[in-house]
Amino acid sequence: MQTYDVIIAGGGMVGASLALALDRSGMRIALVEQQALLPGSLSRRGPWQPRVSALTEASVKLFKYLGVWEDMIAQRVCPYTDMVVWDGEGTGEVRFDAKTLPQQNLGYIVENDVVRNALLHKLASSKVQCYGEQSQVDYKLSGQGGDVILESGEPLYAQLLVAADGANSNLRQQSGIPVNQKDYRHHALVTTVETELFHHYTARQVFLDSGPLAFLPLESVDGRHYCSIVWSLLPSEADRIEALNDDEFARELQRVFESRAGEILKVDERFRYPLRQRHARQYHRQGIVLVGDAAHTIHPLAGQGVNLGLMDVAVLTEELIKATGRGDDYFAPHVLDRYQRRRIGHNSLMMTAMSGFQNLFGANDLGIRWMRNTGLKLTNRLPLMKEMIVGHAIGLSNDIPEFIR
Repeated sequence: MQTYDVIIAGGGMVGASLALALDRSGMRIALVEQQALLPGSLSRRGPWQPRVSALTEASVKLFKYLGVWEDMIAQRVCPYTDMVVWDGEGTGEVRFDAKTLPQQNLGYIVENDVVRNALLHKLASSKVQCYGEQSQVDYKLSGQGGDVILESGEPLYAQLLVAADGANSNLRQQSGIPVNQKDYRHHALVTTVETELFHHYTARQVFLDSGPLAFLPLESVDGRHYCSIVWSLLPSEADRIEALNDDEFARELQRVFESRAGEILKVDERFRYPLRQRHARQYHRQGIVLVGDAAHTIHPLAGQGVNLGLMDVAVLTEELIKATGRGDDYFAPHVLDRYQRRRIGHNSLMMTAMSGFQNLFGANDLGIRWMRNTGLKLTNRLPLMKEMIVGHAIGLSNDIPEFIR
């Protein structure tokens, strides 16, 4: 039996980041993942990957600490300096920019595969023991961590197991940690489009009766302009939109976006997935601790999903390192309680805010419509309020861990 300090189930962006962060502390780390843990190759002029993330400055600080940010930039990263949000059924609009911030950008749009490739490249030169292509993994939980049984039957043991294996986490289910769930009653359509007009590094989002539509800026290539879109739709409307051919979809997209990107010249393959809110009632139990989507999933309208998971990584890393530094048991319940206290409230607040936005902009009542348009206009005229909103959105709160501050 191979024994480790920490075994991480799940080698996606969050799990791989945690493995690298803990590896730097000198802990013995194993990473177990269903897919191969080998980096792919993405050409700067190659096809765009459909899933992207809007990374906050806090997340970028973590990636710099892990030594992977430069690798991401060498692949494909697009900063955005401005953000525009408006009501498609009214006249309210609010604009944000980075001029009031100490950094140049509000954030960065990065393909998920770019992030994961950079992390996997770094893992290859780390001391983390990687077990990829483990499509069938069993767990024998002992009440304080437990065994991870690989597909070959080989057992691994650690006193702390981390569930980073996604929204339908097998390890979380095995641990018995309960989860509150709510169907957002929306499906997301994601794809990449080529646009007539340059985006000027501006992220734009319009709230429609059917749900929010976001145009996220991507790098221009050979003078051609691209955006990643995330369109949240009621299921019946998603059925209708999904059935359109590419030309019809481009015209519909151009119409509801009010031609702010000019003509939609080309549409890549479209993907669709249902949106559901999940939040674990506790973040740890008997040597099992949750991070990322295993602990919480959120509506993509504010682009905070992966950023919340990466801050889980940063806070958990800080608490484990502090515990070992003072000679404490890093897997002890009171240590994991500190991680839970620091993250569960923050994540709950963000979920509540996103649900509120969804309900506010999904309401067709004339009174509510007037209130939201008035609120957008008022916010746009209040620089201090806009600065506060932006400061919170980029993730640089007082609780950001010291080692990446």
